[in-house]
Amino acid sequence: MFNEDYLRYKELVERHLTDFLPEIDQQSATLYDAMKYSLTSGGKRIRPVLLLAACEFCGCDINQALPYAAAVEYIHTYSLIHDDLPSMDDDEMRRGKPTNHMVFGEDMAILAGDGLLSSAFEAMMKDMLLYFDNPDRLKCRVRAAYEIAKGAGCKGMVAGQVADIESQGKHCAREYIEYIHLNKTAALIVSSVKAGAYLACGEQDRLKALASYGEAIGLGFQIADDLLDIYGDSAAMGKSTGKDDAHKKCTFPAIYGAEESRQRLTDLTNKAIELMEPFYDEGEFFVTIAKRLAERNK
Repeated sequence: MFNEDYLRYKELVERHLTDFLPEIDQQSATLYDAMKYSLTSGGKRIRPVLLLAACEFCGCDINQALPYAAAVEYIHTYSLIHDDLPSMDDDEMRRGKPTNHMVFGEDMAILAGDGLLSSAFEAMMKDMLLYFDNPDRLKCRVRAAYEIAKGAGCKGMVAGQVADIESQGKHCAREYIEYIHLNKTAALIVSSVKAGAYLACGEQDRLKALASYGEAIGLGFQIADDLLDIYGDSAAMGKSTGKDDAHKKCTFPAIYGAEESRQRLTDLTNKAIELMEPFYDEGEFFVTIAKRLAERNK
């Protein structure tokens, strides 16, 4: 599905993904097992890959960004564990495997998500401790961590999840569905590319382009997911389909219809491509990612 650069970034993420988890007492070994179960169950690793790619795009050694790449995947994984809970989306399968609460119980799944969220910030702050004698580099890391925190929090992913829950079974205005998906899905993607740029202390023109690019592909990513929930193959996707309709969720197909949703996905993909084309070969990776994410729906 993706190119060699994507596989290079992804392999680096996979190799070091658990390196930044804290040591856990033997008395709490079940917590570590539950965290690791979901963290290592596969996935596209889009967010950490984009963070590493943005870091390299802005001229920094990507190995210096690994704690932040791992952190953003810890946050994403925690959100999936909680999304799958009976009180949320009530899913029994994720990435072709039983969801966390089906294996470890609902109580432990909640704590595993909590553990991954706190581990993300522990990983980033532990890295910052290494830069007290280099204030400029430290400031870049603080900015990166702040972007990740903001994208995951009450003005980002969590805000979108709240709006998603409260909109179920209700009529949604078009502006509201945009709000849900820009926060629930796009916010952490935007944060990932901005964090990568900040870690490199990147130039403002590249940071601005990456932020707009992240918003475009993030919104497009969710539209594609909405469509896949209707028309996708549950076996190929590794999770059940038809959940959005069952929960009467506000989705792009529900509001716009399938045809207009596909056109919006195309428009967002084209916008993402146009944002990165001025950087020529340096932006080619991001152009390819935008195209491949849109092609999931074909």
